[in-house]
Amino acid sequence: MSFEYLGGPGFRAMLVAAAEHLEQNKDSVDALNVFPVPDGDTGTNMSLTVRSAVKHMNGLAGDNLSAIAEAVSFGSLMGARGNSGVILSQIFRGFARGVSGKDRVNSAELAWAFQEAVDTAYKAVMKPVEGTILTVAREYARAAVHSSRAGSDCLGVLRAALEHAVRVLDRTPEMLPVLKQAGVVDAGGKGFCVLMDGALKALEDPSAVEAAAVKKAPGFKVSEDLGDIKFIYDTQLLIHGRDLPQDVIRGALEPYGDSLLVVGSDRVLKVHVHTNDPDRVIGYCLKFGQLTEVTIENMKAQYDGLVTAAEGEGEDVADPPAFEPGPAPEPAEAKDVAVVSVAVGEGLVKILRSLGVDEIIDGGQTMNPSTEEIVKALNRVPARQVLVLPNNGNIVMAAEQARTLTDKEVCIIPTKSVPQGVAALLAMNPGQDLTANAERMKDALGRVKTGEVTYAVRSTTYQDVTVKEGDIIGITEDAIAAVGADCDEVLEKMVRQLVGEDDEVITIFYGSDVDKPRADAVADKLRESLPDREVEMHYGGQPLYYYLLSVE
Repeated sequence: MSFEYLGGPGFRAMLVAAAEHLEQNKDSVDALNVFPVPDGDTGTNMSLTVRSAVKHMNGLAGDNLSAIAEAVSFGSLMGARGNSGVILSQIFRGFARGVSGKDRVNSAELAWAFQEAVDTAYKAVMKPVEGTILTVAREYARAAVHSSRAGSDCLGVLRAALEHAVRVLDRTPEMLPVLKQAGVVDAGGKGFCVLMDGALKALEDPSAVEAAAVKKAPGFKVSEDLGDIKFIYDTQLLIHGRDLPQDVIRGALEPYGDSLLVVGSDRVLKVHVHTNDPDRVIGYCLKFGQLTEVTIENMKAQYDGLVTAAEGEGEDVADPPAFEPGPAPEPAEAKDVAVVSVAVGEGLVKILRSLGVDEIIDGGQTMNPSTEEIVKALNRVPARQVLVLPNNGNIVMAAEQARTLTDKEVCIIPTKSVPQGVAALLAMNPGQDLTANAERMKDALGRVKTGEVTYAVRSTTYQDVTVKEGDIIGITEDAIAAVGADCDEVLEKMVRQLVGEDDEVITIFYGSDVDKPRADAVADKLRESLPDREVEMHYGGQPLYYYLLSVE
């Protein structure tokens, strides 16, 4: 089958197959994370990001390549999890730019779209590192361009690009010494190759493309009660124009409803809003260019109809939750500055709330929240200025991406752990504004040393430290500080390494796998060996990590 052109059906088939292939292989990608910790999640994050892209694509009717790519870009943007997911969403965003306005592309245009995808992803990363997903994607695009210039059709371009990318992936340990020492290739680069391998397999199977051409959007599965919503018309559209003023449009549409999103580029903007005046939304957007993919859905009527249809077809319909009257909602401007934090663990959540956090996003080491989850949390808090504590280095990029999708003034405090988040909160002054508090909180991060105790999920060597599967490991910043057979002993080793002459306070949060008597015994032993320091032991309840600690 000749693929002189790639159109919407082919791209649909590619994405669906790519998502399925990555889902099947995500565990092997997760296992490539340099740190052998139980929450290695590169493959999982990339898979969830692509699944969100597929979900949005499947909700779009028609076979226009440009519109489908925009839906994929938007879906991946909102569903992006972790650094790898955010980078992948930027690759999709750049690809959508590359095919903007086209019903189909030839091999040269396809290769150029891949190049635009890589350029966009590189711009999203402040300090690109060789030997990562960016390197593999860049070389994929480069090979695609060379193949197209040699006269290959679209299928040939994809084959040549993947073959070269796999060779580059195999060389990533030579580019990053940490990969070579750990005996792995880059996890993000591997995930990208798995994704593109699935996409290639779809085009090699003509029946898959034919099926995509006639495939209808999947049925809606009722899973929750919409409740008594204020704005009932779910309104979505694309604006096509030049130099589209994204901030101006977002600001003008804000009074029309809620759940507002205005995202995209200066050529194409995706608008989504829940409103009671869809005609006003459409009329305003028409001022800036042509509109496509306009949809208006009555969410209440849709919900009622879906419940009836699902019940008739034996679908799984959740019982509406019982109504429980709660406190009246706070006014929209109840606070000057609010705080949003990411955390998992009953104890940690309570501690963060006691320190002034307004909204907790469930997640962290065991599951990185998506961009959309962070956006929703930002929009829920009763303040126009918001401080965000990601509490995990793999969530910072998603938080930064979410910051651009809300009209609120948001500052990301780059906390890499909950103990860092606690230190930042203790430095916060409720009487000061966003900028002043951001400076205070960032300064506090430099005064605290943190660590965590967990177990190794595979045998490896990292920075000359040999670890066997099942060993208890203590991690500080980006290093394995201690290895042993007992979590209490490893904790004690870490404390001795971290405590300096000027340090006064040692704070420890014990996880769900440690009981209180054991934690108290560890604290007493530390107090005995370090009589000049204050040792605090708190219940965190976090999974997988026996202890989290900070020294300051």
